[in-house]
Amino acid sequence: MAHTAKAHFTTTVEDVDPLVADALASERTRQQNQIELIASENIVSRAVLDALGHEITNKTLEGYPGNRFHGGGQFVDIAEQAAIDRAKQLFNCGYANVQPHSGTQANLAVFFLLLKPGEKVLSLDLAAGGHLSHGMKANLSGRWFDANNYNVNPQNEVIDLDEMERLAEEIRPKLLITGGSAYPRELDFERMSRIAKKVGAYFLVDMAHIAGLVAGGVHPSPFPHADIVTCTTTKTLRGPRGGLILTNNEEWYKKLQAAVFPGVQGSLHSNVLAAKAICLGEALRDDFKVYTRQVVENAKVLANTLADRGVRIVSGGTDTHIVLLDLSSKGLLGKQAETLLARANITSNKNPIPGDSPRPPEWVGMRLGSSAATTRGLKEEEFRILGTVIADLIDAEVAGKADEVVEGAKAKIAELTNKFPVYGQ
Repeated sequence: MAHTAKAHFTTTVEDVDPLVADALASERTRQQNQIELIASENIVSRAVLDALGHEITNKTLEGYPGNRFHGGGQFVDIAEQAAIDRAKQLFNCGYANVQPHSGTQANLAVFFLLLKPGEKVLSLDLAAGGHLSHGMKANLSGRWFDANNYNVNPQNEVIDLDEMERLAEEIRPKLLITGGSAYPRELDFERMSRIAKKVGAYFLVDMAHIAGLVAGGVHPSPFPHADIVTCTTTKTLRGPRGGLILTNNEEWYKKLQAAVFPGVQGSLHSNVLAAKAICLGEALRDDFKVYTRQVVENAKVLANTLADRGVRIVSGGTDTHIVLLDLSSKGLLGKQAETLLARANITSNKNPIPGDSPRPPEWVGMRLGSSAATTRGLKEEEFRILGTVIADLIDAEVAGKADEVVEGAKAKIAELTNKFPVYGQ
């Protein structure tokens, strides 16, 4: 029995589970040898990794600091309170709940707080860059609530605020949502807030993708215009997988607490709370501001490089980390380009663009993002190389000669990954 207990605490994953150990080792190698251009991904710090793998993961707790349903939570209280205090400081707001397990869970808690089933929501169309948790029919938010969409102007592919206002007056939603997963332009929170107030709607900003850019001062803040703000701690914030809910509404404090627990979640993830505290602390440093400026500059260079090679960029460019490609100009589908880039060790994803097919296999869009590669240390020169490599691959695929350029492209990517290693590899 004693031997069994000792083995439980000392045997490594390689000995216990070779299958999973091999998968973990292969994933580590993949991250080192590929350039990550998926806009929703980033690379966390060693400190965040340390927290995620810490013994604090063993602690089960429900409730909030100083008011738990289990004993032994005094050290988790320190980590969670640090995350709360840092989130409030970082985003200049009066209240923060740091427990949501994801951005979608954070949005669900807001719905739970503000809406009754069947009430109306107005949010950005999915193909125009919105998110499934804002009312997509296949998601709970679309099944339980009356979800309606505003869109982008078909000419410039920027959110049509006049249409938003017209729809808001017509629909009279209880909740107006902005933000999403694939919108590359700056958001006009002030105008949107005025529209929400005009029709008596609550205004929710889901800044999942741009939270780090807001923290770094390279994108306007949703405060003081939003009633409530949700985000993830991944993506541009460069932290663990999880969500935040932020507001300045003091009257909602206790109701928001209850909306998260016991409203839509049970026990918290102690290790993730500690990792959130670390990443929020990192985002308060001056070097994070430098990082976010570089993220935006790198995205612009990538967009311009591809545009110069005849690849159409949705909305004509980017103000964020996202570069959205319309591959119909090249006669390709998003999935074709995703598979092609993967052959050269560039990770990307197919994505719908405004007016795209509702069927994912038919999407002609591709979403690229600059956050993760910028974390590795790549700057404008390297992003010009990336853009050139991608354009070369696309042109070769169109000409039926992809096999002739893939190896050369892979070699250029290998030069970059070797020059900019992750985790000291």
